[in-house]
Amino acid sequence: MAPVLELRGISKGYADGRGVRTEVLKSINLSVESGEFVAILGFSGTGKTTLISLMAGLIRPDAGEIVVNGSPSAGPGSDRGLVFQSYSLMPWLSVAANVRLAVDAVHKSLSRPERERLVRDTVDLVGLSHAIDRKPSELSGGMRQRVAVARALAMKPDILLLDEPLSALDALTRAKLQAEIERIRAQERKTIVLITNDVDEALLLADRVVILEPGGTLGETFAVDIQRPRNRTELNHDVGYQQLRNRITACLGKLNKARAETAARDTGILPKVQPISLLSPPKAYRDAARTRLEQRYLEFFNVTKIYPTPKGPLTVVDGFNLLMDKGEFISLIGHSGCGKSTVLSMTAGLTGISRGGIVLDGREIASAGPDRAVVFQAPSLMPWLTARQNVAAGVDRVYPHASRAERRDIVDYYLSRVGLGDSLDKLAADMSNGMRQRVGIARAFALSPKLLLLDEPFGMLDSLTRWDLQDVLMEVWERTHVTAVCVTHDVDEAILLADRVVMMTNGPNARIGEILEVDLPRPRDRKALLDHPKFYEYRQKVLRFLEEYEHGAKAEAA
Repeated sequence: MAPVLELRGISKGYADGRGVRTEVLKSINLSVESGEFVAILGFSGTGKTTLISLMAGLIRPDAGEIVVNGSPSAGPGSDRGLVFQSYSLMPWLSVAANVRLAVDAVHKSLSRPERERLVRDTVDLVGLSHAIDRKPSELSGGMRQRVAVARALAMKPDILLLDEPLSALDALTRAKLQAEIERIRAQERKTIVLITNDVDEALLLADRVVILEPGGTLGETFAVDIQRPRNRTELNHDVGYQQLRNRITACLGKLNKARAETAARDTGILPKVQPISLLSPPKAYRDAARTRLEQRYLEFFNVTKIYPTPKGPLTVVDGFNLLMDKGEFISLIGHSGCGKSTVLSMTAGLTGISRGGIVLDGREIASAGPDRAVVFQAPSLMPWLTARQNVAAGVDRVYPHASRAERRDIVDYYLSRVGLGDSLDKLAADMSNGMRQRVGIARAFALSPKLLLLDEPFGMLDSLTRWDLQDVLMEVWERTHVTAVCVTHDVDEAILLADRVVMMTNGPNARIGEILEVDLPRPRDRKALLDHPKFYEYRQKVLRFLEEYEHGAKAEAA
């Protein structure tokens, strides 16, 4: 059987404003059979979006040939439907009208009733019949992406091209749309190429996983010989799945190792200067408080958050109780709306506490302060400043007693530690999201806080960049052992980073449901962790908890 899609020796490059050319893709050869589901994995900047844009005919290669159904591609066509990461919907049109745009453009030979029937059938296929007359502003993010999928399917394409369509969604919505894509694959028997940054997503959906390596070349290919239908929770017990997942992870880890080694070589020496928040109190105070502060360094007592609404008070977090030792790392996990970020915001002093209290190092938290450093999901940098200047803005306030040279050394040390030793003077505005988040992590550690608060710090990044920054975070944390709380929706991330995983029930009235003790050796290496006999056991416990609350089944009982 002839391939439905072929890439033969494809190369593509771009020149910047100074005429300096960068080769993005080099000699790409790929064949996709009819009805096959191929997932392409790669780090940020490896040319994944360029590759799928070439497949769609939106751009032309510099060299090589793209063949669709045996004929060279001369541009975009109705034989290929494309779904982007962003929804790209007309906000003033209804769901039906957005889908009708594609139908009217491609199926002009059909009668009006036939076109209307195709619109309705396609909207029904993605489960949006109940919202067919709504506008995008009235839809959730997941529902908007379903409209984009419906619009692509309405073209009746031979090939469906998906460019990271789920990466901007929360974990629960992402899981639901993964199930929707699998249902459409089984029902429509489409040939599908998925650009994804999620190894689990690739293994859940694909027949074959292809690695796009840094430098724009295709690397190793993995056949996914796992019986369908595939259930996310049940897969966790499948030995074949575990072995394949570990092989892919090891392959990606090798590709990332060189960058980490370069960063380590560029790291300087950290000056021995203490910030104001950690300067020693009087000896009598230290002697009286040592045991208590080491063992009850951070205390959450009946922490509750209530918001006023037109329908009356809404209790988002209801009686959050937790004790943390000094130097402990806690992960907070739960579905969207369970109050994870609210707990973190109250701990940072950015949101008021309705009832209860939070005590850090013997003092009750009443407002924000330099003793707590926060890394948000969206990098909060000043775009007109360089990486060095963004970190220095905090360091200069926290280390006023240090010399200018010592403060500069602190800034450069942590920026080098997160792999930005060669980008110290690069403007934040010119950085990728991954680079900006590295600056945020460097700034947080450079302040030597008593408490590090991480609010889904890698949630906006592709999973491969997220792995890289998790390694950076772990490496720097091992040097500081700062007490840390990390809000995440990523099960592997929660286990990898934490001493304990705190699982929260669904909101409103969210509280702690279960606490998992993570008895894994430190320092932690991702490959060794995946090979550890307890890892998949821990993973199963968290997945089971999240599955129990996935549809809100336990929300009322909790």
